[in-house]
Amino acid sequence: MSGNGNDSGLEVLISSDSHVMEPPNTLKERVAPALRDQAPIFPVLKVGESFQTHPGGSDPTCRIKEMETDGLSAEVLYPTNLLPHFAMDDAKLQEACFRAYNDWLIEYCQVAPKRLIGIAAISVYNIDEAVKELERCTKAGLKGSIIWQAPHPDLPFHSEHYNKFWAASQDLNMPVNLHILTGHGYHKETVFGKKRTGVEHYRGSVNLKLKEITDAFFELIFYGVLERYPKLRFVSVENEIGWMPFMLQQWDYYYNRFKGVNPPPITKNPSEYFNRQVYGTFFRDTVAGHSFEWWGQDNCMWSNDYPHGNSTWPESKKYIDRDLGHLPADVRKKLVCTNVAKLYDMEVPQPLEAVSQSAAIH
Repeated sequence: MSGNGNDSGLEVLISSDSHVMEPPNTLKERVAPALRDQAPIFPVLKVGESFQTHPGGSDPTCRIKEMETDGLSAEVLYPTNLLPHFAMDDAKLQEACFRAYNDWLIEYCQVAPKRLIGIAAISVYNIDEAVKELERCTKAGLKGSIIWQAPHPDLPFHSEHYNKFWAASQDLNMPVNLHILTGHGYHKETVFGKKRTGVEHYRGSVNLKLKEITDAFFELIFYGVLERYPKLRFVSVENEIGWMPFMLQQWDYYYNRFKGVNPPPITKNPSEYFNRQVYGTFFRDTVAGHSFEWWGQDNCMWSNDYPHGNSTWPESKKYIDRDLGHLPADVRKKLVCTNVAKLYDMEVPQPLEAVSQSAAIH
């Protein structure tokens, strides 16, 4: 990793969680002919509709211009339309669709490989195939994997099923990313069945979403996955940060209270594994901003969620100043640049001065 390239006094901003917008036929055009009738077709969206807020979601050349409007030097890229399909029950079809998406993403990132940091979608039903796809995507320049956040009930994260994948991810230096709305969780019924309406919609947006990520990390920590693979790294994506120090405090307390009579297969406090091997992204989390005065400075990462409607684009610096402006410059730099660059082994690009939206258009 190079220096920060910030001799001009400008701030280098790297979003740890941004998104692409996969065109409608991304999968159908790329899967094997025998599976084309089964491959999903994504919605046809005009710019301004649903998640397709800006053209750069699908067009990487436009994206670079829109990044400059927001003052961003680089972005880590996750799917949009593909996310619900982590809940597929057909393992073979999921593998084929994820390979097709990865092919498209590799091409997308090649427009500016130092600025567009792609995360490979990996189906983990068949773990041998998962390792092969991880190796292929690593060679193609992608920088990590995204797997389901809510595992299939027959394949909990603490099972031995994943061991080869954990080992390969550790050896290849490929962080494993857990993103909201992926897998066999509360949202599966929203996508493939009855949608939550009324007051119950809020339960999913906060309570059930938080339960999925806390359950995932509980299994990875308390069942010894992070102990057995000490260089394996995980990222909590779009689950925000403010809840983390409280949860870790409670885990540490009960671990130390009961480990003598009910010892789990770990030798350290749960928070030690978390601080060593887990990262988290945030973008609209003022609670986290206050926590960073004393916690999370080395493994939390700012994001803008571009191009979705909830994104802080094109005013990301305003939100950064709001939530991080009280922090020392060295801490702020870690949160908006250094941590994410180190995690994904990025060459830190030059800082950019945000271009006004009207100037960018003209």
